[in-house]
Amino acid sequence: MGKMKTHKGLAKRIKVTASGKIKRRRSNGSHLMRTKNAKRRNRISSPSYLTGTLCKKILAQLG
Repeated sequence: MGKMKTHKGLAKRIKVTASGKIKRRRSNGSHLMRTKNAKRRNRISSPSYLTGTLCKKILAQLG
């Protein structure tokens, strides 16, 4: 049986922190920013962290 391959598309989009959480970018932050209010723009610009069962599935794809 061959080696498990890393899902490269996923690897480019996320980072694993030292504590094991998964850090990702939020959606809707690439264009049309002037129509969004400041509170929403700040929330979009800050990273999001994933934990739990979804985290386990993602870590399995990273190999």
